[in-house]
Amino acid sequence: MRGRGARRRAGACTTLGLLLALAAPARAQDPRASGSDFGGAGLIEMRNARFRPDGTLEAGAALRHQRQFWFLSFQALPFLETTFRLTDRLNATTGRGTTTDRAFDIKARLWEENAWRPALAIGAQDLIGTGLYAGEYLVASKRLWAIDLTLGLGWGRLGTGSDLRNPLGLLSGRYETRPRHVGAGGVPAIGSLFRGREAAVFGGIEWSLPWAEGLRAKLEWSGDALRDERGGYPARTTALRGGARSRLNAGLTWQPNAWLDAGLHFVHGTDLLFRLSLRLDPAHPPEAPRPPPPPIPPRPGAPGDVAAALRRAGFRPLAVTRQGEEVRIAVAGGRHRTLARTAGRVARAVQGSLPPEVERIAVEWHRAGLPVARLVLLREAMEGAAIGAGSAEEVLAGAALLPAEPLPGLAPDLTWALEPRLALQLGDPKAGLRWQAAAAAGARLGLGWGMAVAGSLAQAVAGNLDKGMASDSLLPHVRSDIARYAREGRTAIPTLYAERLWSPAPDWFARLSAGLLEPMFSGVSGEVLWRPQARPFALGLDMAWVAQRDYRQRLGNLGYSVATGHLSLYADLPVWNLGAVLRAGRYLAGDLGATLEVSRRFDSGIEVGGFATRTDVSSRRFGEGSFDKGIFVRIPLQLLGPETPAVASALIRPVIRDGGQRLAVDNPLWDVTREGRMEALGRDYLGLLR
Repeated sequence: MRGRGARRRAGACTTLGLLLALAAPARAQDPRASGSDFGGAGLIEMRNARFRPDGTLEAGAALRHQRQFWFLSFQALPFLETTFRLTDRLNATTGRGTTTDRAFDIKARLWEENAWRPALAIGAQDLIGTGLYAGEYLVASKRLWAIDLTLGLGWGRLGTGSDLRNPLGLLSGRYETRPRHVGAGGVPAIGSLFRGREAAVFGGIEWSLPWAEGLRAKLEWSGDALRDERGGYPARTTALRGGARSRLNAGLTWQPNAWLDAGLHFVHGTDLLFRLSLRLDPAHPPEAPRPPPPPIPPRPGAPGDVAAALRRAGFRPLAVTRQGEEVRIAVAGGRHRTLARTAGRVARAVQGSLPPEVERIAVEWHRAGLPVARLVLLREAMEGAAIGAGSAEEVLAGAALLPAEPLPGLAPDLTWALEPRLALQLGDPKAGLRWQAAAAAGARLGLGWGMAVAGSLAQAVAGNLDKGMASDSLLPHVRSDIARYAREGRTAIPTLYAERLWSPAPDWFARLSAGLLEPMFSGVSGEVLWRPQARPFALGLDMAWVAQRDYRQRLGNLGYSVATGHLSLYADLPVWNLGAVLRAGRYLAGDLGATLEVSRRFDSGIEVGGFATRTDVSSRRFGEGSFDKGIFVRIPLQLLGPETPAVASALIRPVIRDGGQRLAVDNPLWDVTREGRMEALGRDYLGLLR
C-alpha cells in the first residue's frame, strides 16, 4: 500500500466537526483521553490504555519535517478503537522526496481501571498496511491525581528500541523471528503479530496542568528507535541512518473544549511536530437551531382542503381517502428523512382540515415512487402530546405500522435539484489525495405506476484527480481508470435512465432500471427485495448486464461488457445499533466472491462503517492493496441546517482497484425502503413530535 518515487504535497485533511462535552473533572477510573500523533488516544507517538467516549469520531493531522500524518479514528465499540492513517513520508529508498503510505490500527481494552489496578489494553499498529509501521503492544495506564502514568511493551516497529529479548520466545521459538512483507500491503499481518527477536519498553506521564483548562504536559520514552526507515529496522537500529537521536519525546497538549485537540511535541531529539484534530460524538452531534414544529390546532367544525394543507407543509399529496373514522393520506417529497418525522408533520398539517369525527390518520410514505410504509396514528394521542398531556412514547404505543399499498396511476410530477459532488482518490504515489469537485444538476420525471425517467449533468470545476497516474491493473479497468474519466469527462452525463419501482406484494419490492446507470456503466439492472417490516433482516437479489461507458461519459461505450449480480442479506445485529450486509456474487471485473459490510448507526442518523471484499482474484493480480476494502461515513444534512432528507456520504478506499467492484445505481431498494421498518421508527420515534 505504498507509492514509489513520490513528491511532497501539501495535503488537506477533511475533518469531522464536534464532540461531546467533557467539562467535568476526569474520574480516576475514566480520565479524559488525549490524542497521539498517529491518531487515536495516546501519549505522543506511543498509545496508552485510554479510550475516547463510545462512538467518538476524530479526524486530524500531525505535521513534522519529512512526515505528514492524516488520520481518521473511530471508537467503534466501547472497548475497540480503530484508526485509518494516510502518511506522506520520506522516501526510504532514495533518502529524498516523499512517498505515500496507508495503514489501519486497532486497540482493544482488556479491562478498565479501578481504585487498585491500572487500565490494560492491547493493540496493533499498521495491521493492514505495508508493514513499515507495523508493531504490537500491551500497555497499562493508571491515574494518580493529576498525573496519568503509562507503561507498555512493544514489538515490531514499536520494539526497535531492543531493550530485552521477546518474552514470548519462552513459550515458543517461532516468536523469535518476525516475517516481514513490505510491499503492496492490504493483507492483515497475522503471522507477524508479537514476533521478533527483541522487544522494547515504553512509557510516559501525562500531567494535567493547573494553569489552564485542558492543558497537559507529556513526557514519553518511546519503544520506536527510528526517525525514518532508511536503514530498515533489525536489532540495534540506532546505529543506522534512520535511527532517532533520542527516544525521549516531550510536548504539550491542549483540549480547551469538547471538540478540539491540539498539540506541540518535540520528538526523536530533532523534530518539532504540530498536531491538530477535531472530534464528533455521532450520538449527540451539534445541530443547527430550527423553529419548533407548528402547533396542532383544535378540530375544526367543518373540513378543509387536505391536499392544499399538505402542499403548504412541503409535501406532494398523492391520494386522500376516508373510510369511517380513518383517513388515508399518501404523500411523497417533504423535507424529512425518516418515517416518524414525515408522519408527525403530515398529521400536524392536516389537523385543521379533517372532519372532527376522524380519529385515525394513516400516513402512507412514498419514496422514489415506491410505497415504503403506512403508519396509522391516533389523532387524540397526537393532540394530547402537542399540549403536554401526552408523550411521543404514548403516540408510538397507539400507532400501527403496516405495509403500504400500491396506488393506481398518478399524475406526472417533476422534481429536480442542484448539488455539489466530490470524487476522491487516496494514496496516489505522487499525491496522497486527489480530488475533483463538480456542480451537478439532476431531474426526475415521475410517470405514475412507479415509472420514471431521470438523469443528470455534471461540470467539473476544480481538483487534481485528472492528473492521476494511468492504471497498471491486470484486470479489466472497471474502476481504476478514474483519472482518465475525470480528465476526459469534465462535462459529463453521469446518469440518464428509465426506471420502475413497485411493490408486487406486502413486504416485497422490485426495481427495473435501463440506460446510463452510473458514470462508468450503462445497461439494464433489476432487483428484488424481501423486507419484512417487523423483522431485523431482509433478503435481496440484484442482477444486471452492463457495458463500460466511454471516458467522456456521453452515449458511447468502450466495448467491455459483463453480467453481474449479487444475493444480499441485510441484518440488524442485537448490540450497539450495529448492522451488517453480506453479499455474494459476480463483480464488474468478472470475479466471483463476497463482501461483508458492518456499520453502526446512531440515533442522530449518522452512520459509520467499513467493508471488505474477497474474490477469486489473487493478491498479485489485484495489485496494490491486495483486496478491496474501505470506510464510510454518512451524515444527514439536516444536522447542518433546515430539514432535508439528503445525506452526505464520504467513502474512503485506501486504493481504487478493479477487483471486487459493484455497480452503483441511484435507487437501490434497501436504501429506499430501510426507513420504513419498525427498527427505524423506534430509533426516531421522538420525531413524531418534532
